[in-house]
Amino acid sequence: MKNEFFCEVEKCIGKNGLYSVDPNGIGVLGRKFEVLFPPQAQKEQPGMEYLMNPRPIFDDPNYRSSGKLEGKVAIITGGDSGIGRSVAVYFAKEGATVIVAYLNEHRDALETKQYIEQFGGACLLASGDVKDPSFCERLVEETIKKCGKLDILVNNAGVQYQQKQLSDITNEQFDLTMKTNIYSMFYLTKAALRYMKPGSSIINTTSITTFAGEPELIDYVTSKGAIVGFTRSLATNLATKGVRVNAVAPGVFWTPLQPACWEPCKIPTLGADASMRRAAQPYEIAPIYVYLASDDSPYTTGQVFHINGGQYKG
Repeated sequence: MKNEFFCEVEKCIGKNGLYSVDPNGIGVLGRKFEVLFPPQAQKEQPGMEYLMNPRPIFDDPNYRSSGKLEGKVAIITGGDSGIGRSVAVYFAKEGATVIVAYLNEHRDALETKQYIEQFGGACLLASGDVKDPSFCERLVEETIKKCGKLDILVNNAGVQYQQKQLSDITNEQFDLTMKTNIYSMFYLTKAALRYMKPGSSIINTTSITTFAGEPELIDYVTSKGAIVGFTRSLATNLATKGVRVNAVAPGVFWTPLQPACWEPCKIPTLGADASMRRAAQPYEIAPIYVYLASDDSPYTTGQVFHINGGQYKG
């Protein structure tokens, strides 16, 4: 008897290039790959991690910390879930105090805080809209009041909406995507720079789609391309001041953005285009953020790091 999971997956056969699924969950898409995620969708963004099936893996129990961020203070936007949650966990394991900024995903944010505190890490939560420059100002000022300094800024919050063609993207959606994904970086970075000293690090999350293109995410790709330009220009501007600015370009990762964006039948094929033939879990990208935030990367600035399983060779 076929179980419910594979029956649900088989509803997608013939769509998005998924030709068949065998009893072991191996899908055929011109070549074989393992189907890890059943069809699912969430109605609103930002998506909620606690609703995902299966839940993303944000921590590696075999990871060995060594105090690389001991005594440092970091703000991480979108730190409640997905890649942001994993980065928050790894930063805390390395000794940083992390301020997790998020919109309204209260349950996910609380889970992140509790997880960090269970292993003795320090985590503060800040709920608000990064599209609002006044919230960005308050976030930085309250961090300084509470922690006395700010060493690391991770601009990670973002939204993406699937649309079949350009004419389907409303002016309101375009405005929302740009303000969430790139305006927020400008607002928050501008506020943070007043307190960042030599040795500080800014890390921006861009996307593989900037380099490979994605026909159904035109406004999202536009915003992520702007992040690359922002990163490179700001890095050059701040180089002599000792503040490093870099970006990370994830490929397909299993985060709330996926079910909150794509039609359900696209979910089982996530990552099929990568050389490794799978999507990634958040814990597989967090260490690059640790490297860029730490003193291990003193001569690294203006760079974009590609973590995508070989899908795009950057």
